[in-house]
Amino acid sequence: MLYAALSDDGAPSRFGFIVSKAVGNAVTRNLVKRRLREVGAETLRERPTGVDVVVRALPAASSADWTALRSDYASALRGALRRLEPSQESGASPDGTEVG
Repeated sequence: MLYAALSDDGAPSRFGFIVSKAVGNAVTRNLVKRRLREVGAETLRERPTGVDVVVRALPAASSADWTALRSDYASALRGALRRLEPSQESGASPDGTEVG
């Protein structure tokens, strides 16, 4: 699961990770955290400012390989950011107020 929020454009992007004991033992949880930190670092290079992200690892993350975890993260992030970005066609901001 991934939660995202837009922050001030000048504010640095921030990432948080939640990996509970349901994911596995300490070794497995740390592996999942390390992998999530790396995909977060990739996102940080692409979007250094303006977004806050919290990733909650589900138990299935323990058996996912690097490629699958990275792909799932990227897909969830794209969806979250698409919902947050102001719509160009409608002229509405994320909170539903008109822009312009």
